[in-house]
Amino acid sequence: MSDLEIAPTGPPLGDDGLYGAAAQVIEEARAAIAYHANAVALISNWRLGRLIHVETLRRGRADYGKQIVATLSTRLTGRYGEGYDRTNLNRMVKFAKEFPDLDVAALPPILSWSHVKELLPLATAEARAFYVKEIGAKDLAVRDLRKAIGRKAFERRDIANSQIPHGSAVPLDAFRDPMLLDMLSLRDGYLEADLEQAILRDLETFFLEVGRGFTFAGRQVRMTVGSEDYHLDLLFFSRPLRRLVAVELKIGKFKPAYLGQMRLYLKWLERYDREDGEHTPIGLILCTEADREAVELLELHKDNIVVAEYWTEFIPKKELEDRLQVILRDARERVARRALPSAEADN
Repeated sequence: MSDLEIAPTGPPLGDDGLYGAAAQVIEEARAAIAYHANAVALISNWRLGRLIHVETLRRGRADYGKQIVATLSTRLTGRYGEGYDRTNLNRMVKFAKEFPDLDVAALPPILSWSHVKELLPLATAEARAFYVKEIGAKDLAVRDLRKAIGRKAFERRDIANSQIPHGSAVPLDAFRDPMLLDMLSLRDGYLEADLEQAILRDLETFFLEVGRGFTFAGRQVRMTVGSEDYHLDLLFFSRPLRRLVAVELKIGKFKPAYLGQMRLYLKWLERYDREDGEHTPIGLILCTEADREAVELLELHKDNIVVAEYWTEFIPKKELEDRLQVILRDARERVARRALPSAEADN
Protein backbone atom coordinates (compact mmCIF):
# COMPACT_ATOMS: atom_id res chain seq x y z
CA MET A 1 0.00 0.00 0.00
CA SER A 2 1.39 3.38 -1.01
CA ASP A 3 1.68 6.37 1.36
CA LEU A 4 -1.46 7.90 -0.14
CA GLU A 5 -3.44 4.78 0.71
CA ILE A 6 -2.51 4.70 4.42
CA ALA A 7 -5.62 4.51 6.57
CA PRO A 8 -6.18 7.71 8.59
CA THR A 9 -6.03 7.62 12.38
CA GLY A 10 -7.60 10.01 14.85
CA PRO A 11 -10.40 12.49 14.30
CA PRO A 12 -10.52 14.83 11.29
CA LEU A 13 -8.39 17.98 11.66
CA GLY A 14 -11.04 20.40 10.48
CA ASP A 15 -10.32 23.39 8.25
CA ASP A 16 -8.26 25.32 10.80
CA GLY A 17 -6.37 22.25 11.96
CA LEU A 18 -5.61 21.24 8.39
CA TYR A 19 -4.41 24.76 7.59
CA GLY A 20 -2.15 24.78 10.66
CA ALA A 21 -0.66 21.39 9.85
CA ALA A 22 -0.09 22.39 6.21
CA ALA A 23 1.53 25.64 7.26
CA GLN A 24 3.84 23.73 9.59
CA VAL A 25 4.92 21.41 6.76
CA ILE A 26 5.69 24.40 4.54
CA GLU A 27 7.57 26.29 7.27
CA GLU A 28 9.67 23.22 8.06
CA ALA A 29 10.45 22.80 4.38
CA ARG A 30 11.41 26.46 4.05
CA ALA A 31 13.66 26.24 7.11
CA ALA A 32 15.34 23.14 5.69
CA ILE A 33 15.83 24.81 2.31
CA ALA A 34 17.25 27.94 3.93
CA TYR A 35 19.62 25.86 6.07
CA HIS A 36 20.92 23.88 3.13
CA ALA A 37 21.14 26.98 0.93
CA ASN A 38 23.21 28.78 3.58
CA ALA A 39 25.43 25.73 4.06
CA VAL A 40 25.99 25.31 0.31
CA ALA A 41 26.71 29.03 -0.15
CA LEU A 42 29.19 29.08 2.74
CA ILE A 43 30.98 25.96 1.50
CA SER A 44 31.09 27.28 -2.04
CA ASN A 45 32.47 30.67 -1.02
CA TRP A 46 35.00 29.08 1.33
CA ARG A 47 36.20 26.65 -1.36
CA LEU A 48 36.52 29.44 -3.91
CA GLY A 49 38.46 31.61 -1.46
CA ARG A 50 40.75 28.74 -0.57
CA LEU A 51 41.30 27.95 -4.25
CA ILE A 52 42.43 31.52 -4.94
CA HIS A 53 44.59 31.65 -1.82
CA VAL A 54 46.35 28.37 -2.61
CA GLU A 55 46.95 29.44 -6.21
CA THR A 56 48.50 32.69 -4.98
CA LEU A 57 50.84 30.71 -2.71
CA ARG A 58 51.76 28.38 -5.56
CA ARG A 59 52.89 31.29 -7.69
CA GLY A 60 55.13 32.40 -4.86
CA ARG A 61 54.43 36.14 -4.84
CA ALA A 62 51.86 38.00 -2.76
CA ASP A 63 51.26 40.62 -5.44
CA TYR A 64 49.90 37.88 -7.69
CA GLY A 65 46.83 37.83 -5.45
CA LYS A 66 45.45 41.11 -6.77
CA GLN A 67 46.19 40.09 -10.35
CA ILE A 68 44.50 36.71 -9.92
CA VAL A 69 41.41 38.24 -8.31
CA ALA A 70 41.11 40.97 -10.94
CA THR A 71 41.34 38.53 -13.85
CA LEU A 72 39.11 35.89 -12.30
CA SER A 73 36.43 38.34 -11.17
CA THR A 74 36.09 39.74 -14.69
CA ARG A 75 35.44 36.30 -16.11
CA LEU A 76 33.20 35.08 -13.30
CA THR A 77 31.00 38.19 -13.18
CA GLY A 78 30.55 37.94 -16.93
CA ARG A 79 29.15 34.45 -16.52
CA TYR A 80 27.66 34.32 -13.00
CA GLY A 81 26.88 37.91 -12.05
CA GLU A 82 28.04 40.60 -9.61
CA GLY A 83 28.25 38.20 -6.69
CA TYR A 84 31.75 37.34 -7.89
CA ASP A 85 33.21 40.82 -8.25
CA ARG A 86 36.63 41.66 -6.80
CA THR A 87 35.23 42.78 -3.46
CA ASN A 88 33.41 39.52 -2.85
CA LEU A 89 36.31 37.39 -4.09
CA ASN A 90 38.62 39.15 -1.64
CA ARG A 91 36.11 38.45 1.11
CA MET A 92 36.06 34.78 0.15
CA VAL A 93 39.83 34.61 0.34
CA LYS A 94 39.77 36.17 3.79
CA PHE A 95 36.95 33.81 4.80
CA ALA A 96 39.12 30.82 3.88
CA LYS A 97 42.10 32.27 5.75
CA GLU A 98 40.20 33.26 8.90
CA PHE A 99 38.20 29.99 9.02
CA PRO A 100 40.89 27.52 7.87
CA ASP A 101 39.05 24.46 9.22
CA LEU A 102 35.49 25.24 8.21
CA ASP A 103 32.94 22.91 9.79
CA VAL A 104 29.53 23.92 8.55
CA ALA A 105 27.78 21.38 10.77
CA ALA A 106 29.19 23.15 13.83
CA LEU A 107 27.99 26.58 12.70
CA PRO A 108 24.57 28.03 13.60
CA PRO A 109 21.96 27.13 10.96
CA ILE A 110 20.99 30.81 10.72
CA LEU A 111 24.54 31.84 9.77
CA SER A 112 24.59 33.26 6.25
CA TRP A 113 27.16 34.82 3.94
CA SER A 114 25.76 38.23 4.95
CA HIS A 115 26.65 37.40 8.57
CA VAL A 116 30.12 36.33 7.52
CA LYS A 117 30.72 39.65 5.76
CA GLU A 118 30.09 41.42 9.06
CA LEU A 119 32.43 39.05 10.92
CA LEU A 120 35.42 39.26 8.58
CA PRO A 121 36.61 42.78 9.54
CA LEU A 122 36.90 41.77 13.23
CA ALA A 123 40.48 41.83 14.44
CA THR A 124 40.74 38.49 16.26
CA ALA A 125 39.59 34.90 15.95
CA GLU A 126 38.28 35.15 19.51
CA ALA A 127 35.96 38.00 18.57
CA ARG A 128 34.66 36.14 15.53
CA ALA A 129 34.04 32.98 17.56
CA PHE A 130 32.17 35.00 20.19
CA TYR A 131 29.80 36.55 17.67
CA VAL A 132 29.24 33.24 15.87
CA LYS A 133 28.05 31.80 19.21
CA GLU A 134 25.85 34.85 19.76
CA ILE A 135 24.26 34.37 16.33
CA GLY A 136 23.38 30.79 17.19
CA ALA A 137 22.27 31.41 20.78
CA LYS A 138 20.11 34.44 20.04
CA ASP A 139 19.16 33.89 16.38
CA LEU A 140 20.73 37.22 15.49
CA ALA A 141 19.72 38.67 12.15
CA VAL A 142 22.41 40.54 10.23
CA ARG A 143 21.13 43.88 11.50
CA ASP A 144 21.21 42.63 15.11
CA LEU A 145 24.74 41.31 14.62
CA ARG A 146 25.85 44.68 13.28
CA LYS A 147 24.39 46.39 16.35
CA ALA A 148 26.09 43.93 18.71
CA ILE A 149 29.46 44.57 17.05
CA GLY A 150 28.84 48.31 17.08
CA ARG A 151 28.20 48.38 20.83
CA LYS A 152 31.32 46.26 21.42
CA ALA A 153 29.59 43.26 22.96
CA PHE A 154 32.79 41.18 22.81
CA GLU A 155 35.03 43.80 24.42
CA ARG A 156 32.53 44.60 27.16
CA ARG A 157 32.01 40.91 27.93
CA ASP A 158 35.78 40.47 28.38
CA ILE A 159 35.97 43.40 30.76
CA ALA A 160 33.09 42.04 32.84
CA ASN A 161 34.69 38.59 33.02
CA SER A 162 38.00 40.05 34.18
CA GLN A 163 36.20 41.73 37.06
CA ILE A 164 34.94 38.45 38.52
CA PRO A 165 37.19 37.61 41.53
CA HIS A 166 39.12 34.35 41.57
CA GLY A 167 37.07 31.61 43.18
CA SER A 168 33.82 33.50 42.77
CA ALA A 169 30.58 31.55 42.37
CA VAL A 170 29.76 33.81 39.42
CA PRO A 171 30.71 31.91 36.25
CA LEU A 172 32.59 33.37 33.33
CA ASP A 173 30.33 34.71 30.60
CA ALA A 174 27.76 35.63 33.23
CA PHE A 175 27.64 38.99 31.48
CA ARG A 176 27.13 37.78 27.93
CA ASP A 177 24.43 40.40 27.45
CA PRO A 178 26.24 43.76 27.36
CA MET A 179 23.18 45.53 28.80
CA LEU A 180 23.94 43.90 32.14
CA LEU A 181 27.19 45.84 32.26
CA ASP A 182 25.25 49.04 32.82
CA MET A 183 24.66 47.72 36.35
CA LEU A 184 28.44 47.93 36.83
CA SER A 185 28.54 51.48 35.44
CA LEU A 186 30.58 50.30 32.48
CA ARG A 187 28.83 52.31 29.82
CA ASP A 188 30.24 52.88 26.35
CA GLY A 189 31.62 56.34 27.09
CA TYR A 190 33.51 55.08 30.13
CA LEU A 191 34.88 52.13 28.23
CA GLU A 192 36.13 54.12 25.25
CA ALA A 193 37.60 57.03 27.20
CA ASP A 194 39.50 54.83 29.64
CA LEU A 195 40.70 52.42 26.97
CA GLU A 196 41.95 55.27 24.80
CA GLN A 197 43.95 56.81 27.61
CA ALA A 198 45.42 53.46 28.65
CA ILE A 199 46.38 52.64 25.05
CA LEU A 200 47.88 56.05 24.31
CA ARG A 201 50.41 55.75 27.12
CA ASP A 202 51.71 52.47 25.74
CA LEU A 203 51.65 53.74 22.16
CA GLU A 204 53.79 56.71 23.10
CA THR A 205 56.43 54.37 24.53
CA PHE A 206 56.19 52.05 21.52
CA PHE A 207 56.73 54.83 18.98
CA LEU A 208 59.76 56.13 20.84
CA GLU A 209 61.24 52.63 21.08
CA VAL A 210 60.52 51.36 17.57
CA GLY A 211 60.09 54.47 15.44
CA ARG A 212 63.56 55.22 14.08
CA GLY A 213 64.38 58.82 14.84
CA PHE A 214 61.04 59.60 16.50
CA THR A 215 60.91 62.32 19.16
CA PHE A 216 57.91 63.11 21.33
CA ALA A 217 56.24 66.46 20.60
CA GLY A 218 53.02 66.39 22.62
CA ARG A 219 49.93 64.60 23.90
CA GLN A 220 46.37 65.94 23.61
CA VAL A 221 47.73 68.82 21.56
CA ARG A 222 45.14 71.60 21.56
CA MET A 223 44.23 73.14 18.21
CA THR A 224 41.87 76.10 18.14
CA VAL A 225 39.91 76.58 14.94
CA GLY A 226 37.52 79.52 15.15
CA SER A 227 35.70 79.15 18.45
CA GLU A 228 36.24 75.38 18.67
CA ASP A 229 39.03 73.53 20.47
CA TYR A 230 40.25 70.19 19.15
CA HIS A 231 42.77 67.81 20.74
CA LEU A 232 45.16 65.59 18.81
CA ASP A 233 46.02 62.40 20.71
CA LEU A 234 49.78 62.23 20.05
CA LEU A 235 52.30 64.29 18.08
CA PHE A 236 55.82 63.17 17.13
CA PHE A 237 58.60 64.46 14.93
CA SER A 238 60.39 62.00 12.64
CA ARG A 239 63.93 63.05 11.84
CA PRO A 240 64.39 60.63 8.89
CA LEU A 241 61.13 61.86 7.33
CA ARG A 242 61.74 65.45 8.48
CA ARG A 243 58.08 65.94 9.25
CA LEU A 244 55.60 66.02 12.09
CA VAL A 245 53.60 62.82 12.62
CA ALA A 246 50.08 63.24 14.02
CA VAL A 247 48.68 60.11 15.68
CA GLU A 248 44.96 59.69 16.39
CA LEU A 249 43.57 56.62 18.17
CA LYS A 250 40.09 55.24 17.43
CA ILE A 251 38.40 52.39 19.26
CA GLY A 252 36.52 50.25 16.76
CA LYS A 253 36.25 50.20 12.99
CA PHE A 254 37.57 52.90 10.72
CA LYS A 255 34.97 55.50 9.72
CA PRO A 256 35.31 57.91 6.78
CA ALA A 257 34.55 60.80 9.16
CA TYR A 258 37.99 60.26 10.73
CA LEU A 259 39.50 61.37 7.44
CA GLY A 260 38.01 64.87 7.71
CA GLN A 261 39.16 65.18 11.31
CA MET A 262 42.74 64.24 10.46
CA ARG A 263 42.77 66.61 7.48
CA LEU A 264 41.81 69.41 9.85
CA TYR A 265 44.67 68.51 12.21
CA LEU A 266 47.20 68.35 9.37
CA LYS A 267 46.15 71.74 7.99
CA TRP A 268 46.49 73.27 11.46
CA LEU A 269 49.95 71.75 11.93
CA GLU A 270 50.98 72.89 8.46
CA ARG A 271 49.97 76.46 9.24
CA TYR A 272 50.98 76.87 12.86
CA ASP A 273 53.55 74.22 13.80
CA ARG A 274 55.64 73.27 10.75
CA GLU A 275 59.06 74.90 10.70
CA ASP A 276 61.20 75.91 7.74
CA GLY A 277 62.93 72.94 6.12
CA GLU A 278 60.32 70.43 7.28
CA HIS A 279 58.09 68.47 4.93
CA THR A 280 54.30 68.46 5.08
CA PRO A 281 52.98 66.77 8.26
CA ILE A 282 51.66 63.23 7.96
CA GLY A 283 48.76 61.71 9.90
CA LEU A 284 48.43 58.21 11.30
CA ILE A 285 45.00 56.89 12.33
CA LEU A 286 45.22 53.86 14.63
CA CYS A 287 42.12 51.66 14.69
CA THR A 288 41.55 48.56 16.81
CA GLU A 289 39.66 47.25 13.79
CA ALA A 290 39.75 48.42 10.20
CA ASP A 291 37.47 47.90 7.25
CA ARG A 292 40.28 47.52 4.77
CA GLU A 293 38.02 47.82 1.78
CA ALA A 294 36.73 51.23 2.86
CA VAL A 295 40.24 52.42 3.69
CA GLU A 296 41.58 51.31 0.33
CA LEU A 297 38.74 53.01 -1.54
CA LEU A 298 39.53 56.28 0.24
CA GLU A 299 43.18 56.09 -0.93
CA LEU A 300 44.27 57.85 2.23
CA HIS A 301 47.95 57.93 1.30
CA LYS A 302 47.14 60.64 -1.24
CA ASP A 303 46.16 62.90 1.65
CA ASN A 304 49.29 62.21 3.72
CA ILE A 305 47.07 60.07 5.97
CA VAL A 306 47.59 56.40 6.72
CA VAL A 307 45.67 53.88 8.79
CA ALA A 308 47.67 51.52 10.97
CA GLU A 309 45.78 48.35 10.04
CA TYR A 310 46.04 49.16 6.33
CA TRP A 311 49.47 50.65 5.55
CA THR A 312 52.39 52.49 7.08
CA GLU A 313 55.77 53.46 5.68
CA PHE A 314 57.76 54.43 8.73
CA ILE A 315 57.15 51.53 11.14
CA PRO A 316 56.88 47.91 9.90
CA LYS A 317 53.16 47.37 9.32
CA LYS A 318 53.02 43.87 10.83
CA GLU A 319 54.95 44.91 13.93
CA LEU A 320 52.68 47.91 14.45
CA GLU A 321 49.49 45.84 14.02
CA ASP A 322 50.71 43.10 16.38
CA ARG A 323 51.80 45.57 19.03
CA LEU A 324 48.54 47.49 18.77
CA GLN A 325 46.59 44.31 19.56
CA VAL A 326 48.81 43.52 22.56
CA ILE A 327 48.50 47.08 23.84
CA LEU A 328 44.72 46.93 23.42
CA ARG A 329 44.51 43.65 25.34
CA ASP A 330 46.69 44.90 28.19
CA ALA A 331 44.77 48.17 28.39
CA ARG A 332 41.45 46.33 28.68
CA GLU A 333 42.82 44.34 31.59
CA ARG A 334 44.04 47.45 33.41
CA VAL A 335 40.75 49.26 32.89
CA ALA A 336 38.83 46.23 34.14
CA ARG A 337 40.91 45.96 37.29
CA ARG A 338 40.26 49.61 38.10
CA ALA A 339 36.55 49.47 37.35
CA LEU A 340 35.42 47.81 40.57
CA PRO A 341 36.82 47.66 44.12
CA SER A 342 39.43 44.98 44.55
CA ALA A 343 38.57 41.65 46.13
CA GLU A 344 40.81 42.52 49.09
CA ALA A 345 38.87 45.75 49.72
CA ASP A 346 35.64 43.77 49.93
CA ASN A 347 36.95 41.45 52.64
